[in-house]
Amino acid sequence: MIPAINLGFPRMGAARELKKALESFWQGKTDEKFLLETAAGLRKRHWDLQKDAGIRAVPCNDFSFYDQVLDTAFLLGCVPQRHRAVGAEGSLAVYFSMARGSKDAPAMEMTKWFDTNYHYIVPEFEKDMLFRLSGDKVFAEYEEAKAQGLNAVPVLVGPVTFVLLGKAKHEGFSVKDTVAKLVPVYAEILKKLAEMGAAEVQLDEPCLVTDLSEEARAACKAAYEALAGAAPGLGIRLATYFGALGDNAGLAFSLPVDSVHVDLCRAPEQLEACIDAAGKTGKALSLGLVDGRNVWRNDLSASLALLEKAAAKLGKDRVRVGPGCSLLHVPVDLELEESLDAELKGWMAFAKQKLAEIALLARGAHEGRDAIAMELAASDAAQAARKSSPRIHNAEVEKRLAAVSSAMLARTSPFAARAEAQRAGFGLPVFPTTSIGSFPQTPAIREARAGFKAGSLDAAAYEAAMKKEIAEVVRFQEEIGMDVLVHGEAERNDMVEYFGEQLQGFAFSKHGWVQSYGSRCVKPPIIYGDVARPRPMTVAWSAYAQSLTRKIMKGMLTGPVTILQWSFVRDDQPRAATCRQIALAIRDEVADLEKAGIRVIQIDEPAIREGLPLRRAGWAAYLKWAVEAFRLSSCTVKDATQIHTHMCYSEFNDIIEAVAAMDADVISIETSRSQMELLDAFVNYKYPNEIGPGVYDIHSPRVPAAQEMVALLEKARGVLKPEQIWVNPDCGLKTRGWPEVKAALAHMVQAAETMRARETAAAA
Repeated sequence: MIPAINLGFPRMGAARELKKALESFWQGKTDEKFLLETAAGLRKRHWDLQKDAGIRAVPCNDFSFYDQVLDTAFLLGCVPQRHRAVGAEGSLAVYFSMARGSKDAPAMEMTKWFDTNYHYIVPEFEKDMLFRLSGDKVFAEYEEAKAQGLNAVPVLVGPVTFVLLGKAKHEGFSVKDTVAKLVPVYAEILKKLAEMGAAEVQLDEPCLVTDLSEEARAACKAAYEALAGAAPGLGIRLATYFGALGDNAGLAFSLPVDSVHVDLCRAPEQLEACIDAAGKTGKALSLGLVDGRNVWRNDLSASLALLEKAAAKLGKDRVRVGPGCSLLHVPVDLELEESLDAELKGWMAFAKQKLAEIALLARGAHEGRDAIAMELAASDAAQAARKSSPRIHNAEVEKRLAAVSSAMLARTSPFAARAEAQRAGFGLPVFPTTSIGSFPQTPAIREARAGFKAGSLDAAAYEAAMKKEIAEVVRFQEEIGMDVLVHGEAERNDMVEYFGEQLQGFAFSKHGWVQSYGSRCVKPPIIYGDVARPRPMTVAWSAYAQSLTRKIMKGMLTGPVTILQWSFVRDDQPRAATCRQIALAIRDEVADLEKAGIRVIQIDEPAIREGLPLRRAGWAAYLKWAVEAFRLSSCTVKDATQIHTHMCYSEFNDIIEAVAAMDADVISIETSRSQMELLDAFVNYKYPNEIGPGVYDIHSPRVPAAQEMVALLEKARGVLKPEQIWVNPDCGLKTRGWPEVKAALAHMVQAAETMRARETAAAA
């Protein structure tokens, strides 16, 4: 039978059990034993679920307390020196110090996992770092699955992808040499797994769908040739996903592995070439036919046709079927969504349902279409119903899109003239301070929101509760001397979900959580139809906050590209068209904020870099429509109104021209974990507009001293003009606690005051 396989499963649990256990452990409310028991319970439940669904190759070691790349670094002994003294080797204290920082050890950098909204911890390669097997997680979880009656498939980030995702911390770093140093440790892991009885291991090498240097290609070939004889009898599945192998297909199929997995959801065009390559090399071909990154129900008839084609050419014994990528990126179970209406629900599938789809495809390919005739008919009916539903298309939206002109994509005056008008109108000091937007979401805020949704708190009482929170946030910022204030976003559940709830064309799950990083989960909206804004979304809250203070109050919006990227997006039209629809809705909100007297408006676009195609050939087209969408949303205000944007955890060198083309008056960026390294792209480009390089890491509970922030600002001052520099945290403060926020922001204001004093002294 054609095996039904899975590459990975969501970790958090349907009720976010892991999130709750992690945060309880970090807060000292529960001990390590409780955390480990919770994790073991989740793994057992998820393995049973996959086995019961008919998955023959169930993965293990896809579970993580924080991130699979961090797990790999920990396993390989790739632990930065500053974290080694935090605790015993292999301890959770060291592991979480790497992820979140500790008293004297700042956290490691974090960035996006390829073009997803999942964040990974960036490996650090220090000079003379000795790699060695330094953990037992992969072995312990394999044994755990075995005790449950499963000969599971251990999953590891492959050596080449691991190195390419990392960052060199010394001169003379070589990808090829570093991979070569890691290979013996990988060989030791494979040998031990084989001795324990494992039949197959999955090595994830998504780097193979990207543009690789010749050095990386050589490193890949050498690594897998060295691993080939490490564990006789242990099959290696080379897993690629998120795109097409393209010019790396020859390399991938030449490697001494047993099977190659390819993602046909993201790159269906590669099927023929992969069938030919598998035929020539004798390898098994694993087809990713069920989308691991979106929530739409599979078109079983279309997918089965592709599977039948591969089986006819290669033989059923050399074909596997699974998801395009790990199911980590989708919610757990659609059955829990009682609030979704039946029509929308009939178009969707979450992780549990996707497992059933994979098993059905395997069965249909093996036993013939008649064996799953009822399921195929139901799938065909669902596809037809979705295409013909009147809920999808809005004639007014189509008409408005057709009327978009080039004049709508440009500000009235160039930046220099706008900056002059804004400085004259605002009267801000050099090194003005602000925050990115959100403030801590306290238990009182969550309780009020839950009561309002449940109907136990009426609209007036809810509004009063939110206004009380906003007033406290405004008062605190005034007390510490912040220059440009924010209202704190107490009324918002999530920076994307909040807007989606007020836009037409969006649907929402109640339990559709997916992991973003660590314990942080998001519940992405589902864009099923044309997008429109029926009424203002933020104006009343921002206007109320502005009424409480004479200082400048910043309006806070999420940008069109980020709303697109962080949603589950309809797949029946180009993403660019959906993005432009969202941009028009945000444009209306910007215009209404300005009319209400809000003079600074921030349109966050942290996902611009994330959406960049993995192959350079696709960059120009994507960046053109992404930049145009931002400009369409923002270029409706007068010169004296200042447009900010925010981007976090991005490498900007690749997109700096596009960032400049967005023409925001001020951009705030994450730079603290990289010690201002990410600022280099702006400096080298001679970025003319204003910049707020983040001076402290909000993803860590650690409160840096004012002097640390001064040191970072001095680095920025060394390469930028003082009038260009804003002072702000790396990101929003929603996930932090009030005590650390108050201390950190007070230190930040002190740092700005120190910098102003130094400027005054230097000018005297």
